[in-house]
Amino acid sequence: MTLLDRSPAPTPGDPMDPMLPRRFRISHTRQDTRDTWTLELEPVDGLPIGYAAGQFTMLDAFGVGEVPISISGDPTRPGPLEHTIRDVGVVTHALITAPTGAVLGVRGPFGTSWDVADGEGGDVVFVAGGIGLAPLRPALLEVVARRDRYNRVVLLYGARTPEDILFGDELRTWAKDHGVVVEVTVDNGQHAWRGRVGFVTQLVPRAGFDPRNTLALVCGPETMMGYVASGLVDRGVPENRVRLSMERNMKCGVGLCGHCQLRELFVCVDGPVHAYDQLVPLLASREL
Repeated sequence: MTLLDRSPAPTPGDPMDPMLPRRFRISHTRQDTRDTWTLELEPVDGLPIGYAAGQFTMLDAFGVGEVPISISGDPTRPGPLEHTIRDVGVVTHALITAPTGAVLGVRGPFGTSWDVADGEGGDVVFVAGGIGLAPLRPALLEVVARRDRYNRVVLLYGARTPEDILFGDELRTWAKDHGVVVEVTVDNGQHAWRGRVGFVTQLVPRAGFDPRNTLALVCGPETMMGYVASGLVDRGVPENRVRLSMERNMKCGVGLCGHCQLRELFVCVDGPVHAYDQLVPLLASREL
């Protein structure tokens, strides 16, 4: 799926129609940080969901509500459907506290993908802020699985505190076993933290990559993404080679409710992944 492709029209009655909720059973729940959990889901009917890195599904805690959540698993390998969820509301709390064996509703996948294969033959730079690493994880896993197709791979990651760093073991594995340059910084580095303290935007100017031959994927708070994208372009990365996952105010997942509208765009159907050159005039407007 390319950046601006929309989901194909479903066939009425098709059991794989992404508009139809399907039943998935929680097979494992892992606590990643103090407020973030990863759920592993298995299809009750045995039919897995195919997806591309960057897409999301609608997760339904029956009787509570439905929310859009990015897929955080590995799109190159069969296995459970993974979602990494921050406990920030009634529905997300119901999802992360559901016991192993509980059944959830899943619709999707929806949205555009990172299309990280566009970076083959060159450098790939990932820039994540906070839980923004979760939607980037599938693209990172795809690159790691096909590591020989890419040159320099750089991950710049910023978290609030050391306790908020996601996927710590994987960060070390990607660096040690797959040659990924991993740079981590935190906003508040108290306690025994010996790493960098500062914003992830400060890592961009000194990161080692060839801007003329780089694909950059960015996910995090919208303000952070704006500064990061601008910094990457200042380094010489073409605007159309910088991609941002907006995920702003997504609610229905099909462009009906209008919550995620960004002028002419509906983030849930035209995104969530957008090329920066498409977003530049929109991000400059405060009222959108």
